[in-house]
Amino acid sequence: MTSSEIEQREIAVEQAYVDVVYARLEESAKVAQALVKEGFARGHVGNEGGLVERDAMVYQASRRLSALNAAHDGLVFGRLNLVDGESRYIGRIGVRDEDREILLVDWRAPAASVFYQATAQDPSGVVRRRVLRCSADKVVAIEDDLLDAENAPDDLAVVGEGALLASISRSRDSTMHSVVATIQKEQDEAIRAPSRGATVIGGGPGTGKTVVALHRAAYLLYTDRRRFESGGVLVVGPSTVFMHYIERVLPSLGETSVTLRSLGEIVDGVRGAKHDEPVVAAAKGSARMLPVLRRLASSPQPGEPTEFRYFYKDDVLTLDARELAAIRRGLLTNLKRNRAYSRVPAAVASALWNKVRGDRALEKGESGFLDTVSSDDRFSDFVEAWWPPVEAVDLWRTLPERVAELANGAFSSVELAALRAAWVAAERNPSIEDVPLIDELRYLLGEVRRDEDHDDDLPRQMMSFERREREDRDDRVRATSSIEDDGYAHVLVDEAQDLSPMQWRMLARRGRYASWTIVGDAAQSSWPDPAESAAARASALEGMPLHQFRLSTNYRNSAEIYDLAAQVAQKAIGNPDLAEAVRRTGEEPRHFTVEPLSLLERVTHETAELLDSVEGTVAVVACRADVERVASALADLTSEHGRLRVLDGIDTKGLEFDGVVVVEPDAITGEAESGWRTLYVVLTRATQRLTTVGTTDRWRSNL
Repeated sequence: MTSSEIEQREIAVEQAYVDVVYARLEESAKVAQALVKEGFARGHVGNEGGLVERDAMVYQASRRLSALNAAHDGLVFGRLNLVDGESRYIGRIGVRDEDREILLVDWRAPAASVFYQATAQDPSGVVRRRVLRCSADKVVAIEDDLLDAENAPDDLAVVGEGALLASISRSRDSTMHSVVATIQKEQDEAIRAPSRGATVIGGGPGTGKTVVALHRAAYLLYTDRRRFESGGVLVVGPSTVFMHYIERVLPSLGETSVTLRSLGEIVDGVRGAKHDEPVVAAAKGSARMLPVLRRLASSPQPGEPTEFRYFYKDDVLTLDARELAAIRRGLLTNLKRNRAYSRVPAAVASALWNKVRGDRALEKGESGFLDTVSSDDRFSDFVEAWWPPVEAVDLWRTLPERVAELANGAFSSVELAALRAAWVAAERNPSIEDVPLIDELRYLLGEVRRDEDHDDDLPRQMMSFERREREDRDDRVRATSSIEDDGYAHVLVDEAQDLSPMQWRMLARRGRYASWTIVGDAAQSSWPDPAESAAARASALEGMPLHQFRLSTNYRNSAEIYDLAAQVAQKAIGNPDLAEAVRRTGEEPRHFTVEPLSLLERVTHETAELLDSVEGTVAVVACRADVERVASALADLTSEHGRLRVLDGIDTKGLEFDGVVVVEPDAITGEAESGWRTLYVVLTRATQRLTTVGTTDRWRSNL
């Protein structure tokens, strides 16, 4: 038989088994659908128990049905032929036959780990590892690795060039896909790391850090579902573009209960869509911003009265600015501003009572005075005007006018001018870098105590000693905890090298009691002060055990492309973590230097050429200031080809494309202090073809 005939025979054998698994999957789906219907029927029982039973049954059955549907495409992807003659099939979820015998092993189960861990040097009882490439429920190709030739039966067929090389040679589309069938040993070790503490996954571009981290999230949910599903798993990425790119990975692994958010979407009710210019982003993200926000949260707000005069009997009681400031300091000693809201009337009333001197005023005593004050609209109006509840977003919007007075010299005049200009230009819409500032203010302000927090509105002086002690204790507990953001059981942070100190503080509040997965590469950092960011990360993870992993093989870029990118990385940080590219294509990067008037014409020509020569996605990348101009020039090509994207360097983070055209590399290196690191990121997005077009060529001369 020819090799083609052998392959078709083997595909037919595998298809027969895959058909059995899918038939069983359909039966399971029908059972889940029936349970959903039965659950809704129990809601008609007419009592509270029936409603609870309905909700529980519908929830569990719907979740199972969702997992079955999500895993449908490419359900079966692996087969192990073991030394003892057993065949073990591996898939996205586990499937059993009607007798409860295993048809398909979930890739996260211990029995599947050998699929990823076995090597030719240590086959671990595996003779042949086979990867099944499927389209929906049809087997379209197979790739084999013969790991133990000595124990292989004479009639054992071995097909293909190896699953990994076949996988990395395929063209890209607009979303990231699971690599569950081609996970390598060093990647699998990171995926199955201990669940406690922080797992740090490092390595150069193209080593699979992101997809390994996502598979780790699925693995954790499988191994300890009660903990991680009830507490929640938060996946954080650098941009909405990136989040759309990865959104299919976890559902394809059978997990649909994970929260995916970009850095601009972390805070409920607040959304930052655009990045600030580098100088503004650096100022907003710096730890220098924290004292500014603390002063802002505790200082008087614009329009608050600076004096209060109250007439009582024969006395004119006056609280001046100095005395009001002293009351403010006392209230804020143990409480946040909004948490202190309910204590303000008693504090102001107490200060007024201490000023009472007249005989007529004193004759009714303190309780009579408090009764009069608490029912007087003049007093209530002053308290409401002097200490109104404050929303974090409203307070953030006062920063343009107040940042200079609150900064105390922490920012230069250039930074202050840039900050004010950015906030004014934003027209009250937060940027991505503003979201952590608003979150910090939420934490600093606290929440207003609602009526249910206390059973009456007695002034503090009229409470019993025991009640005052109890409320003081409760307030101290609330003052040292987050508002409501410490509930996640696991936090996964991708492109972590880019996070500012303020962003680390924002995420730390979400993962106060969580385990973490942190993915990053210092050579790709866009944050201008990596040491400051590293200190903020250490603070967020303080006290946690660390599990460190380094991925060493670049599966994305051709060696021709990565050789160039590695030179840029060495220019960027001197001693980068460089991976080893495992394939060559024979296509060297192409470089064109043109006159300024010819730039867009040449970019259009080279983009069209790439679209004709590669099957997958193409990106055109420019510095932020030029993106709109380039996008306009390529509008016709973009509408004609849905696989073309125009992006700035930062928005390419975590993405990959078959072909990349880089516009004005010298402009990218010059737009920020981290420009050389950004160019390194851009160059390493290309898997097959790379072209640069610029009016200057200084960047290559400097390598």
